Amino acid sequence: MSRIAYDPVKDKFAGIVKNSKTLRRIFYFLLDIFFLRSWHIRRILKEAGDKLDKKGEWKLLDAGCGFGQYDRFILQKFQHVKVYAIDIKEDYLEDNRRYFKDDIESGRISFYNANLLEFSSDTVFDMIICIDVLEHIEKDHKVMKNLSKCLRAGGLFLMHSPSHFSEEDAGDEDSFVDEHARPGYSKTEIDKKLMEAELLPRKIHYTYGKWGHRAWVLTVKWPMIWFNKISLFAVIPLMAYYPIVLPICLIMNFTDLYTKNMKGNGIYALAKKI
Repeated sequence: MSRIAYDPVKDKFAGIVKNSKTLRRIFYFLLDIFFLRSWHIRRILKEAGDKLDKKGEWKLLDAGCGFGQYDRFILQKFQHVKVYAIDIKEDYLEDNRRYFKDDIESGRISFYNANLLEFSSDTVFDMIICIDVLEHIEKDHKVMKNLSKCLRAGGLFLMHSPSHFSEEDAGDEDSFVDEHARPGYSKTEIDKKLMEAELLPRKIHYTYGKWGHRAWVLTVKWPMIWFNKISLFAVIPLMAYYPIVLPICLIMNFTDLYTKNMKGNGIYALAKKI
């Protein structure tokens, strides 16, 4: 049985780009292109953020900021936002502080080391995002409640995670679920946990449906298998592979973005603080 180890591969790329702003921008661009969740999340952020930005200064918490991919998008798109980004991995935070140095000095963004299971804040946020984080935490309900307490009444909570349908993709062969505390969420489970955290669901939607999942297999899963087997030497065959499959997969991703998927390997939820 072989297993796809996603985090080590991502960490290798992060290590390569961390000392170059140009390479890091390319890294962000590639994440946005290849990972369909970014298509969905950026679309929702644009719609919600535009409304908040028109009212003046607003505060957003990125709970589990990772490489800072969405923070860069948010700072570029919105003029009046102030971002608070937290993560448990100090090496990620140090890399982010280096890249976002100018934005930190201008007061537009701050990075903090924090454990979401123990998180609390005196700052009240207008929006909180938690992207592909909760599936890694066994006591996810506690995290949702902690974050909800920091959200103003009427504020927005946006999360994304693998769905329970991702188990079907795992089977007995290649899988990423070993890195997770659970295979994924169903709509019913997310709805229940959000309500328990005093978050009223506005939209719960499956991502990586029929077309999005096929694009993911071609552009992410198979290349990850190659990277796990032959490390960065996989770049050589991929230089010939991607020009052939990428245009087709981009169309598949676009189709997923505007399809009401009855099932999918990913799921997002947008909720409002009661």
